[in-house]
Amino acid sequence: MLSSIIDAFKVPELRKKILFTLAILALYRFGAYVPVPGIPFKEFADSFAGSGVSMTMLDLFTGGALSHFSVFSLGIMPYITASIIMQLMQGVIPAVGRWAKEGDAGRKKITQVTRYLTLGLGLINAVGYLFLFKSPAYGVVFSTAVPELLTDIIVVFTLVAGTAFIMWMGELITQRGIGNGMSLIIFVSIVSRVPSAIFSSVNLTADLGMGIAITALIIIVVVACIPAIIFVERAQRRIPVNYAKRVQGRKMMGGQSTYIPLKVNAAGVIPIIFASCLIYFPAQIAALFNIEWLTNVANAMSTGWINWILTVLLIVFFAYFYTSMVFNPEETADNLRKQGGFIPGVRPGTATVTYIKNVLHRVTLPGGIFIAAIAVIPSIIFFFTGNTLIQAFGGTSILIMIGVALDTMSKVESQLKMHNYDGFFK
Repeated sequence: MLSSIIDAFKVPELRKKILFTLAILALYRFGAYVPVPGIPFKEFADSFAGSGVSMTMLDLFTGGALSHFSVFSLGIMPYITASIIMQLMQGVIPAVGRWAKEGDAGRKKITQVTRYLTLGLGLINAVGYLFLFKSPAYGVVFSTAVPELLTDIIVVFTLVAGTAFIMWMGELITQRGIGNGMSLIIFVSIVSRVPSAIFSSVNLTADLGMGIAITALIIIVVVACIPAIIFVERAQRRIPVNYAKRVQGRKMMGGQSTYIPLKVNAAGVIPIIFASCLIYFPAQIAALFNIEWLTNVANAMSTGWINWILTVLLIVFFAYFYTSMVFNPEETADNLRKQGGFIPGVRPGTATVTYIKNVLHRVTLPGGIFIAAIAVIPSIIFFFTGNTLIQAFGGTSILIMIGVALDTMSKVESQLKMHNYDGFFK
């Protein structure tokens, strides 16, 4: 591992990408501590400390930016929500579905609409947070140096501009850095909360020794679960494929055997991110309207048995949904037929499509259930123990971190192999 990291920095092109990515992520973390103009920092921090569970979870995905009411308080959630909407629209609106099949030109159209939708959702969230923090529940008094209306406009504009800046940074990392920019931003947001969560866990009990022992036990359990998570993330179901021999010109082609790799968790970390965004979306709506019953619903969906059931169902649903979007059995079967390939014991054409679909469904289910269990079990433990380390370093967080880390390492490995170096995975 260490030698591979050293090799990565030996390649000038790869070194520039890594340093560029780190610089953008450092800029993002800096912005998470730059408060919005006109905010009484200490007063707001004290008010936020007594907020509900839903706000605490939203703060986790912003890397603490929301608890500081910084320029990046909205985090990456508006963009993720916009991406979910556009993904769903591909199967509902024919025009959007056609864009997805038009290659680069279609993807540019989808990206442009996603950007505008992100700004719209960011505006709604910004106005909601403004009303929420000015409500009697928080009672934050904004700066009185300028008229109240002007202060409100500055706050909303700053939050929306922060969302646009985060979106721009994520796209920059994707285009010029290493890995998926949006995923890395979420990764950094979660990791940044771990040190403070460890400190809180140690001081949770009056007995310092007991606090250290409990914290060490949690870390050991998390570390022990990492190999199992990586095993499932990289597990594959290989469908054997044979190619018939054929004469092409003066050469004999075909006669080879290969396989179609179907990942157990083909959707990666996307189902967890999508499920988390939808579950905590009511909390954002509750922040907009500041209605007591809506806030109670948001808190109920953010913790407890309702949250656990919804998390499992949504993760399994998005595992199937996203897998169906990234893998097309009809297209795979058609390519096999054109290249003279066939699955042993299965007739080409419709039978091959049906066979691949059945295998894909059987493989996706255990993968979806596994990641759902990893996401829910720590939430149940946190519900009964109240240990913040389990919340910050629990199922959803660890799955996102491992998924993003593996994806980034795979991209670095592909770059290393292009320059004749061994990768991370040997």
